[in-house]
Amino acid sequence: MRFLGLVPEQIGPAYARTSLPWREDLTNSRGDVHGGTLMSVLDFTLSAAARGSAEATEGMATIDMNTTFLSPGTGDLVIEARCLRRGGSIAFCEGDIRRADGELVARATATFKIIRRRPGGD
Repeated sequence: MRFLGLVPEQIGPAYARTSLPWREDLTNSRGDVHGGTLMSVLDFTLSAAARGSAEATEGMATIDMNTTFLSPGTGDLVIEARCLRRGGSIAFCEGDIRRADGELVARATATFKIIRRRPGGD
C-alpha cells in the first residue's frame, strides 16, 4: 500500500481508518481516482479492521469483496472500515470511502478467511 501512498491513521479492534492523498498517477482518463485503486485501498482497510483484534500470528485472505461506486473519487480520500462479525475462521467487514467534503465515493463489504500461521512456519 506504500506504493499507492495509503496512510494508516487508526487501526484497532474492529475498526480501521486510512487516507489516500490525491495523486495524478492514480487517476483514470477523467482525472478521478481509478476504481482499481479504490478497491485496493478498501481491501487493505477492511482487512485491517478484521486484523485489529487479531494475534500477531494471524493473517487475512480475502474470500469475497463487493464494491459499489457511488460518486467520483476526486481529491484526498478517507477510508473507514468496521469488522461486523469475527468468528473462529471467518470475518465479515464493511467500509466506505469519502471525499474531503463528506461525499460518499464507494461502499464495500468483504469476507475474510482468518489464517493462523504456525510459529516458525512459512
